[in-house]
Amino acid sequence: MSKKIYKQALSAVLAPLLLLAWCTPGWAISLKEEQELSQQFMRMVHRNFELIDDPLIRDYVGRVGQKILAALPPQPFAYHFYVVKEEVYNAFAIPAGYIFINSGLLLAMDSEEELAGILSHEISHVVCRHISQRIERSKKIDLASMAGVVAGIFLGVAGGSPQAAQALTLGSAAAGQSLSLAYSRDDESQADQMGLSYLAGAGYSANGLLEVLKKIRGKQWFGSDQIPTYMMTHPAVEERIAHIDTWMATQGSASKEKKENVPSTQFRRIQYRLRALYGDPTAALQFFKSALAKNPSHADAAYGYGLTLSRTGSHTQAVTYLQQVLTQNALDPIVLGDLGKIYFLAGRTKDALEILRGAATLPNPNPEGLFYLGRTYIESGDYAAAADSLERLLRIQDDYAPAYYYLGEAYGKLGRNPEAHYFLGMYHFKKGDDRLAYHHLVRAQKEIQDPAKLETIKKSLEILNKLPKEALQ
Repeated sequence: MSKKIYKQALSAVLAPLLLLAWCTPGWAISLKEEQELSQQFMRMVHRNFELIDDPLIRDYVGRVGQKILAALPPQPFAYHFYVVKEEVYNAFAIPAGYIFINSGLLLAMDSEEELAGILSHEISHVVCRHISQRIERSKKIDLASMAGVVAGIFLGVAGGSPQAAQALTLGSAAAGQSLSLAYSRDDESQADQMGLSYLAGAGYSANGLLEVLKKIRGKQWFGSDQIPTYMMTHPAVEERIAHIDTWMATQGSASKEKKENVPSTQFRRIQYRLRALYGDPTAALQFFKSALAKNPSHADAAYGYGLTLSRTGSHTQAVTYLQQVLTQNALDPIVLGDLGKIYFLAGRTKDALEILRGAATLPNPNPEGLFYLGRTYIESGDYAAAADSLERLLRIQDDYAPAYYYLGEAYGKLGRNPEAHYFLGMYHFKKGDDRLAYHHLVRAQKEIQDPAKLETIKKSLEILNKLPKEALQ
């Protein structure tokens, strides 16, 4: 091996490790405290904000995040990715690997590269433990209250919900910590530098991050109440754009070359699904009508239009558009699952059962198809089959809260009360309803035999028992 090739290989191995060592703080709250903070934070999020629970959207964002994480050294915790139903442009990270992006920002993007750019930056904040350092420096209140401060900062400022922010920032002592927890220019520069390295390692160009920052900057108008939330929590956007532009100009030809910003088929379908099911329905109908007027054979636009029609109650029309999409691929498991869902919502139980059973046999089935197959079985009185379908769904998407509720119902109908209490307890735990979660989990703990479920109950009750007693009564 030549000396030059050896140096290149050594650099490729050591660069991520050196970057990690460079950003690892000498002072920060412990990893255990990070986990506790994130648990308290998530309970506040579930109680005060709407997360998009759609398994297809969450899975896609998560897979892009995991692709970036594959370029990192081993991490001390698992990362979780969430989409917040909020039009304001924002993305943020909290300690212990919880990454959030607002639906409005995701819809504004033009490609997966832009999503990867934002996620790499937020992942870098977690790796560098920026919030953890600032909490340690200003830790004058307990972690539960500090979780409220963090939630208020990231979820409630400048275009979010001021009322929710005020409620989350608990008391004047906590409110006083807000400014000291905000990211600094140095934090942002460091996260960008790390993020650019991670993007390159994952096979993405820096152009995605550059373009999405320009979109965020373009949202800034006159008046502080119209400044995008992202620019309030992540300062110096203009400086960051200039830095990334300069970085791209000084890198090798591969980094300089800007790829055409064309969305992949999967990215576009996920965006259309997000717009159809979680955006403004009137605006979505107009968007898809316009797309189909330009190109009547546009399958993804027909798919999005069908989903929006179903959402507005026009199930018969919705079926027509999804059947149109299936003429191009009769065995598309995603579209078949959505068609079965529409049949179920229209009260066509027999048609739903036929479609959803078939879709469930295909590779990579639509998780929502499995969910509605379970619900269709419940409607048909086949509770054992319902439990099988919903259990299968949770093996694919263990965070899909509605599945826990209907599993509780199915097991209750089967007379399996310990399992019923377990799944109902976990449903309420995931939705932030502490009192009902505590009630069901305590009941389940007394009788359930499954060791894995008992361990989950134990961990959940440990979190709940840290809350004020009146919250559980």
